[in-house]
Amino acid sequence: MMVQGIKSRPRYSGLHPDPHAKRHLVAAEGEGALAVIDLAMRAGGDFLASLTLLYLPGEGHEAKLFALGADRFESFHDETALLGALDHCLVEARMGTRLYATGTEGFIGLVVQLAHRHGIKHLSIRTEHRGSLARRVYCVHCKAITERVTTNIVECRDCQAPLLVRDHYSRRLAAFMGVAVNAEQPDQIPPIEEIFP
Repeated sequence: MMVQGIKSRPRYSGLHPDPHAKRHLVAAEGEGALAVIDLAMRAGGDFLASLTLLYLPGEGHEAKLFALGADRFESFHDETALLGALDHCLVEARMGTRLYATGTEGFIGLVVQLAHRHGIKHLSIRTEHRGSLARRVYCVHCKAITERVTTNIVECRDCQAPLLVRDHYSRRLAAFMGVAVNAEQPDQIPPIEEIFP
């Protein structure tokens, strides 16, 4: 049922330090903490002295990140608060700042979407996927977004249409496209399978 080889599918190059950056700005979520720890170990002390780290906790990694000794470390209770702080950091960022994002696809997508509003191209953001494969799904029928989708078919949170979760991704929306799976035969819905754990 899934369409393979769609070119809009996000690719994540992994986090690696930019030796030419004057400041490093990292937005991390949950398991993304492990990618940040790996990054810090590869980068060395100068990196940490110029690091601003914004973190949405999960899986008990907060203390490990704090122990790294970043120049600035902030932990947030929800995604909206972290993205608000990131927006403020991007407003104040100067030339020579490198942005990094790590965590789930949905989280990375939101960081990239926000950065784009500040004129930062997605290819200049260093990203690494860690954690769940759950997706943000955009309903092409009513324009609602359903969060944390782990199945091939999901009911739209607004219009209740059974949506096929496609591999087609929109950076502008930071979501995968969902189309009615039963548009031609309303009484026939394929089996629902867990495919994005």
